[in-house]
Parts: sequence; C-alpha cells; structure tokens
Amino acid sequence: MAVSYCEYVKHLDRNDLHKIYHDCEYGFPIHDDNLLLERLALEINQAGLNWTIILKKKTNFHNAFNNFDLNKVAAYKEKHIERLMSDAGIIRNRLKINAVIKNAEKIKQLRKEFGSFEDWLDKYHPLSKDEWVKLFKKNFTFTGGEIVNEFLMSIGYLPNAHEPSCPVYKKILKLNPAWRRVK
Repeated sequence: MAVSYCEYVKHLDRNDLHKIYHDCEYGFPIHDDNLLLERLALEINQAGLNWTIILKKKTNFHNAFNNFDLNKVAAYKEKHIERLMSDAGIIRNRLKINAVIKNAEKIKQLRKEFGSFEDWLDKYHPLSKDEWVKLFKKNFTFTGGEIVNEFLMSIGYLPNAHEPSCPVYKKILKLNPAWRRVK
C-alpha cells in the first residue's frame, strides 16, 4: 500500500515545501479563478515529474505566467510562448505551456457562461473521478486521469487529500462543511 501524503509529511520539518503545501494548500477550497488556473497549471506541469520539482519552481511559474492572471495568460501569443520556452526557471515543455494558455482561454469562456470556473465545477459536483476525467477531457487540454484526479483532490472536489486522522482534514472540514459530499 502506498504511503498517504499525510503520512509522508507527518515527520517533515515545518519549513519543508511538502509540509507547507500539505498544511496550507492541499485539499483547501479555492474560490479564485486565477488560483484555480495556477493549481491546474502546476498539476499539468508535474506530469511525468516529481512534485518536489514543481514546489521548488512555484515562484518561478508565478513570475513567468504573470501570477496566473487569467486574462493575461489567455491572451498569450507566440512571443510569450517563446519567452516561456527560454525560461529555465519553469518546465520548458511546449505542450504543457500551450495547455496552460488553452485552459486559461477555456476558463474565460466558462466564466462568461457560468460566472466563474468554481461555479462551473460546482454545477457538476459531485461526480466520480471517471466522470470528472471525461468532463475535463471534453473541455480542457492535457488533462488525463492523474492530472484531473490530483487537481480536484487538491481543491477538495475529490476525496482522500487527507486522512480523517490528519489535523488538516479537520481544519478543511471547518472551512468547508460540504467537503464531505465528494464522491
């Protein structure tokens, strides 16, 4: 059996990147479309890599992608892609960079129809992981099963971000009592 994230970070120093992410971000609800784009972009960029790499490059991603300002990222053109491809501080993968831009464009479209990306997610919530994956593949780019699973788990739409015995689990439950309605 794989070790849970809660178990993995349990004995880490409080300044460890994984410990900070676990205690302050992972599984917490996100209500801002820019932050949702950021989380989706980081999950996309993690594909095939270690999450530690992404956590270490998180600030670089923010700088490179205009703090994940949805309107700015959605408007990126080839010159922006070339700038990103030459930025050693991020993952220089054209498919992943293009996916972030295309997904920003899609989130902008969803905002027009639903008010926000979060409202779009809420419209379909709760779904099973397989149903979410199907929906994301229909609407977004570079969103396979593992990316969708981690993205939705990391924002509280799928279960198992934290074990019930984890203190963070209880913190999230206080912030979002409906959190347990996930499938």
